[in-house]
Amino acid sequence: MGFMEDAKKNIAEAAENTADAIKDGVDRAKDKAEEMSAEADVKKAEAERDAVKARNDVKEATRD
Repeated sequence: MGFMEDAKKNIAEAAENTADAIKDGVDRAKDKAEEMSAEADVKKAEAERDAVKARNDVKEATRD
């Protein structure tokens, strides 16, 4: 029975290690998605800022 108990123990450890690896992978994927979303938000804000500046420049030019 010692052999079977060792095998069960090894299988349980392998399953636990696999679960940990999967959790780490999911966490990394979530982190990357959040990072990409934040970068997209920054680019959108920068584009809006540039559009407002360009619009204001045109308005100012037409006033002169």
